[in-house]
Amino acid sequence: MSIPRTVYKMQATGNDFVVYADPRGDLEPTADQVRWLCDRHFGIGADGVIRLTHPADVSDLSQEQVDACDRFGCQWFMDYRNADGSLAQMCGNGTRAVTLFAQKQGLTPTMEGSSFLLGTRAGVKRIVSRSPMQCKGEHVFKVKVGSWRMGPVGDQLVDGGALSGSAPGTMVDMGNPHAVVLASATAESEAGGLPENVTDLLNRADLPDLGDLNLSVPPQVSPGLDEGQNVEFLRLDSLHAEHGSGRATMRVYERGVGETLSCGTGLCASGVLLRALTGVDHWTIQVGGGRLKVDVDPQDVWLTGPSRMVARLTLEHVPGC
Repeated sequence: MSIPRTVYKMQATGNDFVVYADPRGDLEPTADQVRWLCDRHFGIGADGVIRLTHPADVSDLSQEQVDACDRFGCQWFMDYRNADGSLAQMCGNGTRAVTLFAQKQGLTPTMEGSSFLLGTRAGVKRIVSRSPMQCKGEHVFKVKVGSWRMGPVGDQLVDGGALSGSAPGTMVDMGNPHAVVLASATAESEAGGLPENVTDLLNRADLPDLGDLNLSVPPQVSPGLDEGQNVEFLRLDSLHAEHGSGRATMRVYERGVGETLSCGTGLCASGVLLRALTGVDHWTIQVGGGRLKVDVDPQDVWLTGPSRMVARLTLEHVPGC
């Protein structure tokens, strides 16, 4: 296996990726090549690598998964790998980044309102352009990330020496697993006080301020999953229940990567927990790389945010080639 000499650097609210097209299906990267590309000192530097290819050319997919893409009429697949070389089921920010890449490669329409069907290991996703593509600047996309499942609120304990404390976490499945922690709150509801279940979680949390959390090592989740999970830490900033909207701030430790400036499925998982706690469906969430919108209903989650092409790069040497 190999990778092409020409690759592209993309980012979506600071979640950055090395992206390339593989229409013939013969450029699947090795784990070593992914680690090299993502290395911020010896490679290009990224949170992950995305190979845009056809579903039938992704070696780890089952025939059932390939057939599901065919039933939807989905021609393209986001073969996403974390910076440590491991496979990832889904990446919400990656779907926006690779959709912009597909537009610039002439693989999907560019006009506002056009949609792109994209296969992922968590199913087929629909990405809709919310702004017309221009030669420069960011382009906004709304992604139907899809169905969610949530475990009992506060059933996990999230802690670790680097956190200097612990807090209850809640497991949310967005096609990939998340433990979401409500770590703090800076504002009360306009109705005069926070919901009781919000107050209960906050009373059980013993963590530093969100900005002081040390996420240089993985937070420990108990009980956790053998394959690990992403961990999100939230600060509830405002709640306007009468308008059905709220604001929050999030930091995230992404499995296989470390702390990242943004995590699309983590934002969605955070919106799911916030909705369960407050009854509010529409959230604006600030992350290190920018601000995104999360809309939640009883079945699905939508994520709206920008993406940008950073560079077209020619590799001088590819390990293993």
